[in-house]
Amino acid sequence: MSDDSNYLEQVLHQDIPLTREMGIKVLSWQGGQLRLQLPLDVNINHKSTMFGGSLYCAAVLAGWGWLHLRLREAGVDDGHIVIHEGQISYPIPVTTDAIALCDAPDEAVWERFLRTYQRYDRARLILPTRVVNLGSEEPAVRFTGQYVLHR
Repeated sequence: MSDDSNYLEQVLHQDIPLTREMGIKVLSWQGGQLRLQLPLDVNINHKSTMFGGSLYCAAVLAGWGWLHLRLREAGVDDGHIVIHEGQISYPIPVTTDAIALCDAPDEAVWERFLRTYQRYDRARLILPTRVVNLGSEEPAVRFTGQYVLHR
């Protein structure tokens, strides 16, 4: 695990205690992509698939974690990240451990977000995330979250 991955996992488990109970692990932070792992055994529902609430949390946290690490890389440490709104769909069930992924937005979108924050002390960024069954690339969850950074 990289230093950044280790750092984010510590932040999640300390600042958002639910992430410890959900068993969330930070797998990797590289190439502008964040990957989180969520075990089935502690997030299982009555149908022996992953609980929808756990999947929602993982999808939100993938975007939140991506933004947290990217801001750290950019030297921005004076803001608070909150999820403002999100839309989710669950096209297929999660029947294994899950991987939640968030990829970088276009560089122009990122630069506009930073400029807006620097000018107004508040900015919004839309980040799509997805959750897949372990070993699959087919999205089991599609999530679009609007995150707000404010001082």
